[in-house]
Amino acid sequence: MAIDQPATRPANPRFSSGPCAKPPVFSLDKLAGAALGRSHRAKVGKDKLKAAIETTREVLGVPAEYRIGIVPASDTGAVEMAMWSLLGARPATMIAWESFGAGWVTDAVKQLKIEAEVKTAEYGQIVDFAEVDFNSDVVFTWNGTTSGVRVPNGDLIPADREGLTICDATSAAFAQDLPWDKLDVTTFSWQKVMGGEAAHGMLILSPRAVARLESYTPAWPLPKIFRLTKGGKLIEGIFEGATINTPSMLAVEDYLLALDWAQAIGGLPALMKRADANAQAIFDFCAERDWIDNLAEDPATRSNTSVCLKFTDDRIADGAAFAKAVAKRLEAEGVALDIGAYRDAPAGLRIWCGATVETADIEAMLPWLDWAFHAEIDAQAQAA
Repeated sequence: MAIDQPATRPANPRFSSGPCAKPPVFSLDKLAGAALGRSHRAKVGKDKLKAAIETTREVLGVPAEYRIGIVPASDTGAVEMAMWSLLGARPATMIAWESFGAGWVTDAVKQLKIEAEVKTAEYGQIVDFAEVDFNSDVVFTWNGTTSGVRVPNGDLIPADREGLTICDATSAAFAQDLPWDKLDVTTFSWQKVMGGEAAHGMLILSPRAVARLESYTPAWPLPKIFRLTKGGKLIEGIFEGATINTPSMLAVEDYLLALDWAQAIGGLPALMKRADANAQAIFDFCAERDWIDNLAEDPATRSNTSVCLKFTDDRIADGAAFAKAVAKRLEAEGVALDIGAYRDAPAGLRIWCGATVETADIEAMLPWLDWAFHAEIDAQAQAA
């Protein structure tokens, strides 16, 4: 039975999982201080890049002895830089439970052709970390952007591991508590939880990762943008703001604005609280309905940023077509943009709940999801 359209609409209907919603304080005039038309190697450029690195350290609580660098090609560039530079010294374990993790498996097995054990889980599930050999180098995503499944904590990663942990944390950083003592390489991009512009990646290295870089030379050639050492020593400038290639100073200014906003609202605890509230609104919505559910099967592993949903109503004849139709209705009404499931994921919806999203907008959107579901069920019945 069709229901009436809700009276209230979200003030900001942008729930894309990347690029994500801008911080609530964003406006273009706040980027007026960008070092445009200046060399990134001039003092003004270096100072801004250094500020982006050090403010990242402050907000995320990254230990002083860890290096933080700004690198090309977003999170993908950061992960591949780490894999190409560090893997091959010892056996590896590649873990995947969603499409991006599966991509890193392909890189290791088919491109680098290293000795690797592959552990996978279906969408909605997660690999059991108790069965992972952390004396090998382990590559994994912390939060599955395309599955909505996250690592609940780092308890099962041993402190005395012999291998390195290489963690793609792009949809976890700034929304989840990352255990730095358990992570040797951590990557993310500005475009996710902080709502920054795309194309720049962040690479965070533990002292153990630096030691590997300075003691190991891969068997394969390294492109210039992957090279982190020179003469067997870490290129320290990369981790002080001297980027490998030319960064966008406008994007840097945008990221600095987001970091300033994060500090102003209370730092990482406040960012996590905002994401938790956003996701919980959706979890509560699903709990009250029998036609929609979280793709993540275990509540302990449900993401608070990339919330993935599946339709469970027996009346749905074609799950993929139905989900696309619901997303299309919501976009046509201007109440939810870009919420279709990732192309490789099971049919359903994916709603971004990162810290830049306002809970009031999630709460205003959900009655529209109710409306769109019933409208599409009715349309399907009429077409039968």
